[in-house]
Amino acid sequence: MDTSYSCQPLGHVQTPFPDKFGIPRQPRLARHAQGVLRLQPPFDRAEAVRGLEAFSHVWLTFVFHQTGGQWQPTVRPPRLGGNARVGVFASRSPFRPNSFGLSLVELLDVRTDDGVVLTFGGVDLVDGTPILDIKPYVPFVESLPDARGGFVDGPPPQLAVQFTAGAEAAIAAAMVARPALRELIIEVLAQDPRPAYAEPSARIYGVRLYQYDVKWRCDGAVATVLALDPA
Repeated sequence: MDTSYSCQPLGHVQTPFPDKFGIPRQPRLARHAQGVLRLQPPFDRAEAVRGLEAFSHVWLTFVFHQTGGQWQPTVRPPRLGGNARVGVFASRSPFRPNSFGLSLVELLDVRTDDGVVLTFGGVDLVDGTPILDIKPYVPFVESLPDARGGFVDGPPPQLAVQFTAGAEAAIAAAMVARPALRELIIEVLAQDPRPAYAEPSARIYGVRLYQYDVKWRCDGAVATVLALDPA
């Protein structure tokens, strides 16, 4: 029996997240996080996406390409405080035997006038992630409101997000090129991207979004954006 397989990426998605730190831990938590995927040959044919525009959401199968092939039989999910361990197959950890991920995203646009370009909303993928497959989301079989969620019993609490006057001015200038930047910053920081084991402190964190470095700190349940600098 053949025990090895090879996969050719359909393309590499462009996202606002050049680094892993700050990426929402699940898809669709930051709806203004858009991803753009240009299909590469031989998959860049209009007929390959014919009918796809009729679906509002799609599943993306992708590769955790920055994990370096590492895996562990148990992991420490952030939702359990970063201390309790569960089996890797009871988690969505990127450190898996086969570094495949699955993400449910909104399909915002399908363009076929110059190859095939797809735009997604609510992405949770690092910039340059290889996409292996695209499948339409079918609500009547894939929406299960009564399903059990294990230790993930609902959305996590969110931080309130506020801005200093200097940060507001810098963001306003940057929004000429990135109109949804302020909303994206709020959505990302509201999820509290700090490590689960982070101790309360006055530490200043940096999250890179597009070509910007967002400097912020957390005071209790409030994230304060201090500055927006070129990365």
